[in-house]
Amino acid sequence: MDFSLNEVQAMLDDSVEKFITNDYDFDTRQKYAAGEQGFSSAVWQTFAELGWTAVPFSEDDGGFDGGPVELMVMMLRFGKGLVVEPYLANIVMAGGVLRRAADARQKERWLLPIIAGELQAALAFVEPQSRYDISNIATTATADGDGWILSGSKGVVLNGGNAELLIVPARTSGDQCDEDGITLFAVSAAGEGITRRSYPTVDGQQAAEIRFENVCVDDDARLGESGKGYAALDATLDDTTLAVCAEAVGIMQIMTDKTVEYSKNRMQFSVPIGSFQALQHRMVDMFTDCEQSYSLLIRAAMLASESSDETRQAISTIKYQVGTAGRKIGQEAVQIHGAMGVSWDLDIAHYFKRLTVIDQMLGNADWHLDRLAG
Repeated sequence: MDFSLNEVQAMLDDSVEKFITNDYDFDTRQKYAAGEQGFSSAVWQTFAELGWTAVPFSEDDGGFDGGPVELMVMMLRFGKGLVVEPYLANIVMAGGVLRRAADARQKERWLLPIIAGELQAALAFVEPQSRYDISNIATTATADGDGWILSGSKGVVLNGGNAELLIVPARTSGDQCDEDGITLFAVSAAGEGITRRSYPTVDGQQAAEIRFENVCVDDDARLGESGKGYAALDATLDDTTLAVCAEAVGIMQIMTDKTVEYSKNRMQFSVPIGSFQALQHRMVDMFTDCEQSYSLLIRAAMLASESSDETRQAISTIKYQVGTAGRKIGQEAVQIHGAMGVSWDLDIAHYFKRLTVIDQMLGNADWHLDRLAG
């Protein structure tokens, strides 16, 4: 079976690789992450001009008809570059819900500006009590004439502080953990009754806690059929899980490469530490874990492209793998680098932080193992 990229996918991979290599070194990334927004607006506009923001969307929606494999290719490179621009929050999450649930008019109003890099958006789906159960939604939307009144709290909203548009799942009927009764809304972040507390996360990203207090929205803000939003939300978060797994595999690969390179140059007892057999064995284990993870990632992306019944199982498998193997690779890389491995000025520490956060996102390794067992 041929696992090589086709011509279009190879061009996309080459485009992202060249940008990361030429214009997005670690010091530049640190400067962007420390800025007020937590990323560079100019770089985000470059993403749009290069067509990367359009990749996952159909031609009818203004995109390039890319699928899970194209998304995998991009996220692998973004992982290697530790990219802080909110591709995941804007394109994969908020854009993913809009492409599935919005009608043509709503897509023209919100999705096209997102693709053009003109609108910042966020998917506010996590709640304080929900843990990893995305159907556990206490935020309510109550019908009020021709509109709705939203009340509730959302936490760890990626890009929530910069977002101008919030995609909000709210309960319109049923019990708190029912899959039925969840309705999706597109809400202006500037609406009256919305309060936001923004903060940087440990991995250099941006997030926010958001409170909705009797926020009034028109029925035009409703995405799809009332009470039937769970399927679009669930499918979008499966895409998101696959995307962060690809990012994690990219991080694991570059941490392994950097550790091997460091071992060739770091001298101890007048010889490179890479000549010590014990360290060679550990680095071989790192490489093996990377190869296993990459193979499972390819399998998950291919099954997702075919809309296979095995897709969810494959996604949980790779999420478990990057959670367990990622921790091992991160710990080995830090230890072989010595005290430098946890210093602020060395990129290894920042890669490890991002890996650690990815493990906790969208179900940690133990949660996905339980889902596989179920």
